[in-house]
Amino acid sequence: MSDFEKGVFLGRVQLSTGGHPRIVTLRDGKAIDITAKAAPTVRDICEMEDPASYVKSAPGEAVADIEALINGRAKGVRLLSPVDLQAVKASGVTFVVSLLERVIEEQAKGDPRQADRLRSEMLDLIGDDLSQLVPGSDAAMAVKAKLIEKGVWSQYLEVGIGPDAEIFTKCQPMASVGHGAEVGLHPVSTWNNPEPEVALIVSSGGTILGATLGNDVNLRDVEGRSALLLGKAKDNNASAALGPFIRLFDGDFSVETVKAMEVALEVRGEDGFVMTGNSSMSQISRTPESLVAAAIGDHHQYPDGLVLYLGTMFAPVQDRDGEGKGFTHKLGDVVTISTPSLGSLVNTVRLSTECARWTYGVRALMGDLAKSGLI
Repeated sequence: MSDFEKGVFLGRVQLSTGGHPRIVTLRDGKAIDITAKAAPTVRDICEMEDPASYVKSAPGEAVADIEALINGRAKGVRLLSPVDLQAVKASGVTFVVSLLERVIEEQAKGDPRQADRLRSEMLDLIGDDLSQLVPGSDAAMAVKAKLIEKGVWSQYLEVGIGPDAEIFTKCQPMASVGHGAEVGLHPVSTWNNPEPEVALIVSSGGTILGATLGNDVNLRDVEGRSALLLGKAKDNNASAALGPFIRLFDGDFSVETVKAMEVALEVRGEDGFVMTGNSSMSQISRTPESLVAAAIGDHHQYPDGLVLYLGTMFAPVQDRDGEGKGFTHKLGDVVTISTPSLGSLVNTVRLSTECARWTYGVRALMGDLAKSGLI
């Protein structure tokens, strides 16, 4: 569990009485509603000169105990994704392990039965050559030349060690789900996995303001058939989870903290299956700052800011239903992603067609805020 008492946390909740989502911070074991006309959205707070100072001093009223809210037992209050109007973007192939797995997906053509053989062949070819490479460097280009010569160059290797990062849209603003929600798999998929990640909160000016946890739910078979199916593999109803809260940067928490994070994953199935793993941010091949710069700048603006998933090094290869069959989700899996400074993001796996439909978008939010006199 993160230290909710020391950090400056920001989130969103929905009251059972309806109306607009409430903006909350955490103080003295309580979730405090700080929604105000000066900042009726998380986006508005993130566009301030000093969001952490504003949140620390903003007046408000308690709406729930933190523990009850996190555990889903707060009467009449539930957690939402902590972002609202921000674009939801993601970076891929930012760790060597995930790079290898993407190449395997591509060469397996979406067939998980080929994964073990291909993994062994790839490791025999490249060994540890990629582990210390700086993407786009002369050394990286030399490895690229060697792999092209051997006939195993890949579009995933291009974004993994080449000069340009992979940045894609994970979902639309207002479409991400929060802690305690169900996460969705497209019904066509039979080979899929969670992706435990840290996500950065970035202002419209490109300033990194804080971080939260994310599950970049992925369909390995769909993306493996063709990278042009990335949208279908990544962006489905309830396929982007964020939370439980944004932790804003202050004197005790910074991008350097993010770079040192160890992110843990646990998948616990109704069949008794348990899988655990870790993703060490120190192993990322592109710095968080460089990934943000690839997403926002003179080449691309986001007037409401963005949240950026940083990628994962965790590649689930543990056999689930027999030797050589690898890992894939089963409905009812409970996925827990955690790190001490940010807490735990917990979601239950369902089909995207069975998760709560996304019906509350930007127009609905603006209408509710207007009704309340907040805009």
